[in-house]
Amino acid sequence: MVVAYASTSSTLIPKVSAEKMPKTQLRVGRLTKAHGLKGAIKLELFTDDPAARFVPGAVFTLQVPTGSPWHGKTLTLSELRWYNGHAVGFFEGVADRTAAETLIKAILWIEQDTAEPSTEEDAWYDHQLVGLAVSRDGETIGSVARVEHFPAQDLLIVKTASGEVMLPFVKALVPAVDIAAGVVTITPPAGLFEELPEDDDDDTDTVNGEVVHEDVDTDTSAESEEPAAGSTEPDAHDSSRN
Repeated sequence: MVVAYASTSSTLIPKVSAEKMPKTQLRVGRLTKAHGLKGAIKLELFTDDPAARFVPGAVFTLQVPTGSPWHGKTLTLSELRWYNGHAVGFFEGVADRTAAETLIKAILWIEQDTAEPSTEEDAWYDHQLVGLAVSRDGETIGSVARVEHFPAQDLLIVKTASGEVMLPFVKALVPAVDIAAGVVTITPPAGLFEELPEDDDDDTDTVNGEVVHEDVDTDTSAESEEPAAGSTEPDAHDSSRN
């Protein structure tokens, strides 16, 4: 399996094939918004090589809800264009805006041989990651149990002594993957892999387990005394500081 940082690269997922050469499914894009009236759809790309992945005639497997009319179907690319820096795809059988809107949020996958080397930076097969030690601040805190794939990003499921932790597979949190050394280096936010200490809001003092109550001076005689003769009290509305 191959996994990649969500912000830049694609994700490969293994797939059993009837052929001798095993296949994978490579996630390459997501359909985001209908463009114009002729069935064009804007794309969010999950690949660094769109020129190779999005060629006319490319066939994509669709990841859509089971209730979608496109469930279980494929989509064939007619043409990929660029408008103001955004990728826009034209697909066979999608003739108008109404049809295009039924495909919004669909994830596009293509089939690829597992033996085919990845040409994309920071991309790994899932099986390369599973089992790797997970290191934080030079200390091993667990291992990669599996990889979960979601439309927005992939998650590393890290097995620790206390259970499993889901870690977004993004470079900010997983800055280094060393397959040769068998180590994934992580920089998680505080509290993700351990419980944060609770604030002690109880200021009650105890001695030998017993609550100690502070003496409170209830003598208010000083406050009730009349000011000494000749003294001056400040005005009640005086807000000046000394």
